[in-house]
Amino acid sequence: MQSPTAAGAAVIDTGKADTFPRLLLHHAAARPAHPAIREKDLGIWQTWNWGQVAEEVRRIACGLAAQGFRRGQHLAIIGQNRPRLYWSMVAAQALGGIPVPLYEDAVAAELVYVLQDAEIEFAVVEDQEQVDKLLEILPQCPKLKHICFDDPRGLRHYAQPELMSLAILRSLGAEFAERNPEYFLDEIAAGSTEDIAAMFYTSGTTGHPKGVVHTHAALIHAGRSGAEMEGLTPDEEVLAYLPIAWIGQNIFSYTQGYVVGFCVSCPESPDTVTADMREIGPTYYFAPPRVLEGLLTQVTIRMEDAGWLKRRMFGYFMEVARRVGARLLDGREPVAFMERLRYRIGDLLVYGPLRNVLGMSRVRVAYTAGEAIGPDLFVFYRSIGVNLKQLYGSTETAVFACVQPDGEVRADTVGPPVKGVELRITDAGEILIRSPGLFREYFRNPEATAEARDAEGWFHTGDAGYLDAGGHLRIIDRAKDVGKLADGTLFAPKYIENKLKFFPYIKEAVAFGDGRERVCAFVNIDMEAVGNWAERRNLPYAGYADLAQQAPVYDLIRECVERVNRDLAADPVLCNAQIHRFLILHKELDADDEELTRTRKVRRRFIGQRYQPLVEAMFDGAPQCYIESEVRFEDGRSGRISATLRIADAAIAAPDAARKAA
Repeated sequence: MQSPTAAGAAVIDTGKADTFPRLLLHHAAARPAHPAIREKDLGIWQTWNWGQVAEEVRRIACGLAAQGFRRGQHLAIIGQNRPRLYWSMVAAQALGGIPVPLYEDAVAAELVYVLQDAEIEFAVVEDQEQVDKLLEILPQCPKLKHICFDDPRGLRHYAQPELMSLAILRSLGAEFAERNPEYFLDEIAAGSTEDIAAMFYTSGTTGHPKGVVHTHAALIHAGRSGAEMEGLTPDEEVLAYLPIAWIGQNIFSYTQGYVVGFCVSCPESPDTVTADMREIGPTYYFAPPRVLEGLLTQVTIRMEDAGWLKRRMFGYFMEVARRVGARLLDGREPVAFMERLRYRIGDLLVYGPLRNVLGMSRVRVAYTAGEAIGPDLFVFYRSIGVNLKQLYGSTETAVFACVQPDGEVRADTVGPPVKGVELRITDAGEILIRSPGLFREYFRNPEATAEARDAEGWFHTGDAGYLDAGGHLRIIDRAKDVGKLADGTLFAPKYIENKLKFFPYIKEAVAFGDGRERVCAFVNIDMEAVGNWAERRNLPYAGYADLAQQAPVYDLIRECVERVNRDLAADPVLCNAQIHRFLILHKELDADDEELTRTRKVRRRFIGQRYQPLVEAMFDGAPQCYIESEVRFEDGRSGRISATLRIADAAIAAPDAARKAA
C-alpha cells in the first residue's frame, strides 16, 4: 500500500497544499523526521514526527470511515490539548468532515445546545469526565451514536454501545485501510480549499452561542499572514495550553503548526503549564491578559516574601527596566551608555532569571489578545525583554486582523491591519473588517449572518474604536457596552475594568454607570494574592467569603480603586467616569454560574440582572446590602449562598490636580 508520506510528494508537486490534510502530507514528505507534536505524560515527553503523525491520522480517518463517518458530517472534539484530539481534527477534515471543538470545562447541560445545533453523531473525547457528560445528556441528543475516548482510565466497566476507545478505532482503521488502500488519499484529493474546515462556537456572551463556519482557505490565509509577518520557521516551539475550542488556540497551535511545520507541545495538565513551559522553552507564545496577570501576580507574591535586599534590588532594576527596557527592545531610540550598562546588569541579576521562571527565556514573539491589556502590565513584560505585542481579531476574523509590527509596539493600540485585511470605521465608531480570513456564515442562522456580514462583505465587529494618525487601531470597548453617564461623560466599562484588573489583588471587576450620575463597581479579589497578603499580616480568615468582607481587605481594594481614579482623572475624556463606590462580591464570578463565558469574559448584563439589589444599593448610597444567590458546584449539584455585603466609598481625584501630578 502507498504510504501517506510517499503520496505527499505528489500533492505538493501540484502546488495545492491548500487544505489541512494536504499540508499534513506536504510536511510528511518534506520533513518526515521533523518533530510535529509532543505530549508530556507521567513526567515524560513523548514526540511524534510528521511521518508518524500522517500515519496516525490515516488510521483514525479510516477508523471513522469504517464507523460510517462521511463527508459533511460534524465531529465533536472535547478535551484538553492532546495529540490524538488534534489528529482526530485533521482526520475528520481528510474525510471532508467538519471538526467542532468544544470547551472541556463546559458542564453537561451547556453541551446539549451545541450537540443538537450541529447535529453531532460522532464525538472524540479525552477521558472519563467527558464520557460521563455525554452519557448524561445522551437522551437529549439522540443523534449521538459514536463516542470515542482517548484515555481509558476509569472506563473499563463501561458497556454502553456508543463507546469505543481510540485504540480500537485505530485498529479498525488499519484493517479498513488494508481493504481500501486508496481510500484515504482519494478522500483528501476530493477536498477543496473552499470546503468547510472547522466550526467554532462563540462564547455566547449575550445568548446562545453561534457556530462560526470557516473554510480551509480562510483559516490558512489567516495563519499564513501572521507567520509571514513574524518570519516563523519550522524550528519554532509552541506550547498548546489554552482551550482547543477557542479559535486563538487553533490558529496558533493547529493552523500555523500545519502552515509552517513547527512543533507543538501539549503540557501534562493545566497545573503544570508553567513548569512544562520552562522545559520546552517556547519561541512563539500567546497568552490572554488574564494569564499574564496571573504570572505577574505570582512574581509579586514571591517578591513580597523575599528578603529586604532582594526586594530593594528588584525594585531598583525594575525601575531601570521601565525607563529603558522597551526602548532597547524596539531599537528605535538611542539609550545612554550608563543606562545600557545598568540594564545589562539588571538582565544578569533580575530580568534573565525572571524570564526563566516565567518560561519565557527563548520567546522571540509573544502575543496577547482577547481582552484589552492594562498598559502597566504590557510595559512590564516588554521592559524585561519579552517581545510582547497586541493583536486584534475575533472568531469571525480567524484572529488575525490587526497586529503590532516590531518597532511600532505601543500599549494603547493593537497595530495596523495585517496584509490582506481592509478596515473601516463607521460614523458611529464601529469597526468593520473585510478579509480573505473572514468566516463564511453562522451555522443555520442566516439572519445573524446577514446582520454581521453585509452585502459588500464587511464584517460588523461590534467593537468601537478609531485609527490614529499612524494608522494603528485603538479599541475603546464593545460598541454596545459604550455608554454615557447622566452628564454626558463617555462610559467605557471594559476600559475601567481592565485598569482595576491590573492590580494583583483584583481578579475580576464589573463596572456600572450607563445612564447613571456616577460609576460603581463589583470586585472579585484574587484569592491567592490577597490570601498571601493577609497571612503576612496575621489576618485570619475562613475562606473566600470571609476574607472578602474584612475591613483591611476593603482598605486594600480601596487603594487600588483610588489609584485607578487618579489615572482616570488625568484623561480629559474619562475624568468624570471615576469609581465612586464599590463592593467585594461574596463569591467568585464563575462560568458554571453563567457569570462568565468559557473564555472568561464577563457577562455584564447577566451579572447586573442577577445582582440587581446590589447594583441599586451601590447607587442609592446604602452602606450594605443582603444578597442570596444560587451557585452550581463542581459535581453538578446546585445550592444557595447568602451574605450581607459592605459597600465602600472611594475618593474622587480632582482632574486638574491629577494632570499637574502627572
